[in-house]
Amino acid sequence: MIMAMTADGIIAKNSSQLADWTSRADKKAFIAETKKHGVIIMGQTTYRTIGRPLPGRLNLILTLEPDKFVADTQPGVLEFFKGQPSEVIALLEQRGYTSAVLGGGARTNAMFFEAKLVDELLITVEPKIFGTGLNFTEGVDLDLNLKLHSAKMIGDDAVILHYEVIK
Repeated sequence: MIMAMTADGIIAKNSSQLADWTSRADKKAFIAETKKHGVIIMGQTTYRTIGRPLPGRLNLILTLEPDKFVADTQPGVLEFFKGQPSEVIALLEQRGYTSAVLGGGARTNAMFFEAKLVDELLITVEPKIFGTGLNFTEGVDLDLNLKLHSAKMIGDDAVILHYEVIK
């Protein structure tokens, strides 16, 4: 999972907020990480805030209504899928992917955490405070333990925390 959050743990003020509040350093790290894996999984709301497929990787969008997006579908670039997290992983494995990046939003992240399908977290902590808003699992009751692998300054006063989920 890759996410940017404020110093007070918020990923967005609301579900329609664009990610334009994150730093250039975060955007650069996000692009490199998602291209390295070749696929990014995100929910419909996150996709709508981006508004376009991210180039150079498969954008797999989870939605309850994939038929609404038939005209937007670009096989291998932008695909829409209805299913459980385990079905997403099975589909990607069937296509030869060995890893993927989960890129949100909060409900999609929560589904993958609940299914115990998140192995690592890359969290960019931005030098910003929103006070209120969404956290990265939308308040789902979880009890996960993490092991810190690294904390790295990436520029623009932002830090990437790399955690492993202890299973």
